[in-house]
Amino acid sequence: MAHHHTHRAGVPSVTSLHYDLSGPATAPPLILGPSVGTSLAVWEPQLPALARTHRVLRWDLPGHGGSPAALLPSDGSATIDQLAALVLRLADDQGWERFAYAGISLGGAVGLYLAAHHPDRVGRLSVLCSSARFGEPSSWRERARLVREEGTEAMVASRTGVWFSRETAATPRGRALLADLRATDRAGYAACCDVLADYDMRAALPSVTAPTLVVAGREDPATPPAHAREIADAVPGASLLEIAGAGHLAGVERPEAVTSALLSHLADAARPNPAHAARPDQTGAAQPDLTDAPQPNQTNAPRPDLTDASQPDLADAARPNPAHAAQPGDDVFRHAAGMAVRRAVLGDAHVDRAVARTTPFTARFQDFITRYAWGEIWTGDGLDRRTRSCITLTALIAHGHDAELAMHVRAALTNGLTREEIGEVLLQSAIYCGVPAANSAFATAQRVFDEIDAEGPAATPPRTDAEHPTHTPPQANPQHPTHTPPQTNPQHPTHTPPQANPQHPTHTPGEVDTASHSDTDK
Repeated sequence: MAHHHTHRAGVPSVTSLHYDLSGPATAPPLILGPSVGTSLAVWEPQLPALARTHRVLRWDLPGHGGSPAALLPSDGSATIDQLAALVLRLADDQGWERFAYAGISLGGAVGLYLAAHHPDRVGRLSVLCSSARFGEPSSWRERARLVREEGTEAMVASRTGVWFSRETAATPRGRALLADLRATDRAGYAACCDVLADYDMRAALPSVTAPTLVVAGREDPATPPAHAREIADAVPGASLLEIAGAGHLAGVERPEAVTSALLSHLADAARPNPAHAARPDQTGAAQPDLTDAPQPNQTNAPRPDLTDASQPDLADAARPNPAHAAQPGDDVFRHAAGMAVRRAVLGDAHVDRAVARTTPFTARFQDFITRYAWGEIWTGDGLDRRTRSCITLTALIAHGHDAELAMHVRAALTNGLTREEIGEVLLQSAIYCGVPAANSAFATAQRVFDEIDAEGPAATPPRTDAEHPTHTPPQANPQHPTHTPPQTNPQHPTHTPPQANPQHPTHTPGEVDTASHSDTDK
């Protein structure tokens, strides 16, 4: 598909929210809502992928980013319906009668309100790190008072450890988000606190009919996973995903996992939600998507979520969902399949570093190389991975790409080649690529072998099964068509990528390595 990408910022006024438009003008509409204290920039990690297939509208809360604080009352009377009405006005201005919606925290609360009270407008809903009720009203009234008196600087220090880890806070994106918080108008921030104090959607959740994805960060102290489970239990047919290693801004801390989940949920838009085809309160039959606790008119069967402690983070297994994700051949499927092979060949640590270094400038290229090189070529059935490694090594030697050659020497070992077989490939290349090129290649390979030996046995990649060279996604339970990452050792519920040698940064397809030069490999 052609990669149209248009971008336009809305002109703020005293009567409308500031917004930004991205993606093809004729694509299906998607509205993205932010969290308190952030701007529309909080969605930058997901924007390139979402804007390839959707007309994306991101908006700023009152007093945040470019939106005027006066859009909400400052006397403590601001409510969620007032904020939702401002968002509906944006949709009306675009001529969108129906749209998909995704929101973080307060932005997610707006989505729940719209889906419950304006079900004809919301076609699909994603609720990230949000709640049906954000704690006791008194705590929000107190925060509103504090910010009105001292400004948003009073909140900055406490956001590290809540929004994200100290490591994420030290990144350019983390620093930018904290700067957005400092720049937020105190009256606008306080008014949003008033909204949260008054907000309680618990009784309305069963009326949500839009297919709903609920995402929680396991390390989120602001809206812990229990808040997400409450939403998923009450919204008919909702899917639940918990992401390991993610705080309140899960899309910033674990962007790959959140992006993959959103793409899969949005790609399923053409399919009806089975939970709404025959509601148990209408037919007496059990819902296909059951909760893990007894509810009226439901049986006590497991809900098809991803909260099993034995499962790894989705970022470790961004694979196509065979039951309800994208169909083979489309971009979403290729991206998910490509990411799975990329991790299998290059290793989680390497890919995690590449993803962490992704910027808005490099994000589209990361997406492209994942879909194209890894999602179309490396996933093909025509050659096994051992053969593909031999070809890749030869091509890199021929063009003198020593940095990527080092990476693919490691990958070749992972794909089942022995050191002796790699040596044979290098000898063969001396004939057809030239002795000087092969000489450099032998030096590079020897350095990699020495590094592996120094790292110890744990760094030696296991030999793959040559009879099964390509990745096969895990099969989903047909009764529960939701994302199902592969099972891990239940004694070790979360994935810990192996540590890379910091003295020798490596390159990933599409990775821009700030420690050295920019390389891409095919």
